[in-house]
Amino acid sequence: MNPWLKSAAALVVAAMTLAAAPAPKPQLMVLGLAHFDNPARDIANVKVEDVLTPVRQREIEAVVESLARFHPNHVAVEWESTDQAALDKRYADYRAGRLKLTRDERDQIGLRLAARLRLPRVDAADWNQEPPGKDEDYDFPAWLKAHGREADWVALQADGQRFADAMAARNRCTTIGDWLRGLADPAYMLRLERPYYRIATFGDAKQNPGAAWVGAWHARNLHIYDNLLAFAKPGDRIIAVFGSGHAWLLRRYASESGSFAVVDPRAYLPPVTPPTC
Repeated sequence: MNPWLKSAAALVVAAMTLAAAPAPKPQLMVLGLAHFDNPARDIANVKVEDVLTPVRQREIEAVVESLARFHPNHVAVEWESTDQAALDKRYADYRAGRLKLTRDERDQIGLRLAARLRLPRVDAADWNQEPPGKDEDYDFPAWLKAHGREADWVALQADGQRFADAMAARNRCTTIGDWLRGLADPAYMLRLERPYYRIATFGDAKQNPGAAWVGAWHARNLHIYDNLLAFAKPGDRIIAVFGSGHAWLLRRYASESGSFAVVDPRAYLPPVTPPTC
């Protein structure tokens, strides 16, 4: 073959190979945590120590510096996606020195990390609107009471609170970085997920508000997944800062859909330190 034609053919083959190569998936790191400001809105709640103390602020700064090694170009937080304008204003005020950060993890981790990376915005990725139907369609505690099974609800709450109290004790004895590492452990996330399967049994063949409630929880997380996917581009690196209850499902949806490469946050947290108690 003519050397020139051979070179031209090689270039064509190389171009076709490049065109056929799949674009790199966006990478997603879900940083699950207990809500720093203790809103007490869950079935069981972790009592988080005050994160505004000088010691905790230094620990959070160390976490932010360590997470920055992931080089995310998106930081998403548990903020209603339809209210992006309010989050934009909050972030702009913080960067301009007009806002003092609250205890809320969206401030302490989300805004702080985005500003550290000089990102143009923090992405609002939550969806927390009313599910379809009537409230009683989801009111499994009322169903349990009406069917003489109040003890099941009491037992579920007590079991959940014991687990939450154990994580609160860990919070008191470790740095924020080590505590977040524990929350990112797959065994912890699975233990947090399993009670939903128990709730799904709170009903019968005629009416199952427990299953409906769990279905609404999955629907909320699917909306969040869709919100994350909406701004994800090939090659993006995204950190989603959400309550730890969301982490298991969001990681599953992201991985099983094939839409994201899921990143373990434990690889981007500060080095382990000995517990203090």
